[in-house]
Amino acid sequence: MNISCVIIDDEPLASGLLEGYVNKTPYLSLMGVYNSALQAMKDLREDPVQLIFLDIQMPELSGIEFSRILPKETKIIFTTAFPQYALEGYKVNALDYLLKPISYEDFLKSTDKALEWYSIKQKQDIYKRDRFMFVKSDYKLVRVCLDDILYVEGLKDYVRFSLKNGEKVSSLMSLRKLEDYLPKPEFLRTHRSHIVHMPYSPLVDRGHIVFDDVEIPISDNYKEEVQAYFDEHTLV
Repeated sequence: MNISCVIIDDEPLASGLLEGYVNKTPYLSLMGVYNSALQAMKDLREDPVQLIFLDIQMPELSGIEFSRILPKETKIIFTTAFPQYALEGYKVNALDYLLKPISYEDFLKSTDKALEWYSIKQKQDIYKRDRFMFVKSDYKLVRVCLDDILYVEGLKDYVRFSLKNGEKVSSLMSLRKLEDYLPKPEFLRTHRSHIVHMPYSPLVDRGHIVFDDVEIPISDNYKEEVQAYFDEHTLV
């Protein structure tokens, strides 16, 4: 996978360092280097990129201000010499925050996060389009159709899919990893050990989603998102 990126930094030494780092990182493709957000704005509107290395303190338009007008699909790694801006960076949902002077080791840790994010996004799009996935189960690859899943349980190092036909399929993976790949809000985590296929929820009773004789709890950590889904689909 290749990730298209640009560098926006008004310090030539800093942008030159980042350019060198990008050029020796195999999965990054540098599409431009800019000394201001305003300079980059026109090009990025016409040819969006996936990742921006964005300085925070710049004249005319700061990196924080510029990040607020970027599309959600564009991921940001902030670069700055001032640690007090870290909190602001995370408020605008930056992928990471690099403090100058930036080492290649730290740079690579950040870009690996971008690679992981886009790899997951690519898989999500495939599963959402094709409506199935293959999971490893007892040394076999088992095809699991998304439309057949009622709910998934987390069992220590395993997950167990409960399907509409009553079949159970177990696979060695974490519920957290599976949650990343299943499309939302169709599939929602309701509890630390459960993901539910929300359109198939037959009954909600006293803080539980009930499938026949199975009661799946809705814990406080996930209650807001789950409740929002039910509110959208409730006739009042």
